Amino acid sequence: MPLLAKNGTIVQLGIALKPHPISQFMLMRGRKSISGSAVGSLKSHEEVLELCAKHNILPDCKIIEANQIDWAWEQLTGEGGNKDGVRYVIDVKKSLANESFVPKK
Repeated sequence: MPLLAKNGTIVQLGIALKPHPISQFMLMRGRKSISGSAVGSLKSHEEVLELCAKHNILPDCKIIEANQIDWAWEQLTGEGGNKDGVRYVIDVKKSLANESFVPKK
């Protein structure tokens, strides 16, 4: 919120799994507002991607194999949540090569 411009609006997209407190004083003092949406429009997605590309804003990604899905889920939803904002990406090709994971036919 301190980075939001005066008269600015922050939009919460998607559902937060845990409540997050917002200082009413910061909202009133800066004439800031909060709005929300379950999903954003295609145009808004494009704008965000363009902003990220312009400023070289990249996600923190960790490549995992499919057999680590339960572990990754625990990292995202467990105690403390995903404070670092890491995104987990499954390496499907490597996962399929792992014979201990691939289901038998």
